[in-house]
Amino acid sequence: MSVLSALPERYRLILCDLWGCVHDGYRLLPGAVERLGQWREEGRVVLFVTNAPRSAATVRRQLGSLGLPDTLYRGVVTAGEVGLAALLGRPVGFCGTLDDRADLEAGGLRVAKGSFIELACAGLDRGEKVADYQDRLRGWRSRDVLLHCLNPDRVVIHGPERMVCAGALADAYEALGGRVCWYGKPFETTYVHALELADNPPKDAVLAIGDGWHTDMAGAARLGIDAVFVEGGIHAGEPAPAFDNGWRPLAVVPLLA
Repeated sequence: MSVLSALPERYRLILCDLWGCVHDGYRLLPGAVERLGQWREEGRVVLFVTNAPRSAATVRRQLGSLGLPDTLYRGVVTAGEVGLAALLGRPVGFCGTLDDRADLEAGGLRVAKGSFIELACAGLDRGEKVADYQDRLRGWRSRDVLLHCLNPDRVVIHGPERMVCAGALADAYEALGGRVCWYGKPFETTYVHALELADNPPKDAVLAIGDGWHTDMAGAARLGIDAVFVEGGIHAGEPAPAFDNGWRPLAVVPLLA
């Protein structure tokens, strides 16, 4: 029986990742709906915390299209929305798909028509690689552009495909000496927002669940909360990294099921 079947009663808030835990971009993963339903019946609150560079409303619609009832969770916190809040009110450059841009502009992002000193980076176009951006990266660096990374994931599993994300582009920019402001997991601003949505419960009442060592687990370690690692996701087969102060996940499971 999975440790998720009989969690200690003290875990009243569950901060759950989406990609690799609840869905793979195309379908809900086996057992996810049943597990979320169990936690609802037990009176626990579930917040989805995702590094998606989109608005919470867009992610909610995606979950609905995949067949996930919105009664199974309290809300959604996205890296894109946290980053957008920091960028409102001034024009910035933009890097990402047309869909990313439309979604963020609907939330109030102002995209500069000409030169810019800040850049909102939501990701790469499908099929592109970091190497395709080398000239642009060098150009931004020469102007000391501040890159706001709205998705710190380096790759994501989209069905059978591994897709490069904005975090990989931000890494390359930092390697050139560029300045990057990061949003999403494992960074504190995202967790502050999530805990506020849940009325700031004590940390020993919070459990994080995710499939990312350097995002979900590192964020839980920084925050000082317990976590469960889902090993069937993006880091399948990889060894666990070392965390400060000897922190380790409470348990390792193959799936939410």
